Amino acid sequence: MTATASKPATGRPKVLASYDCDEGTRQLVAQRINGRVALSDVPVGDQGRVFLVERHLACMVELEGLAAAYAEHGEQLGRPPLRADWILDR
Repeated sequence: MTATASKPATGRPKVLASYDCDEGTRQLVAQRINGRVALSDVPVGDQGRVFLVERHLACMVELEGLAAAYAEHGEQLGRPPLRADWILDR
């Protein structure tokens, strides 16, 4: 077995920010997947959808800035920013 094969493809998730909305509390979680950092918007608990915010963040400053801006926007909207409410209104 090679060193590459024993290395995990997925890193440990890290919560960077959270916000409250109509669905309850949600968290912005960063995780390294196959060498790249992804940022997801996930519900606290088992209810709700998970939204992929960005999957290729280049640096920590970009990651932290996006997480802070996204959480602030979610608080202002009162819902997950990526949730398409127009689909739910049909």
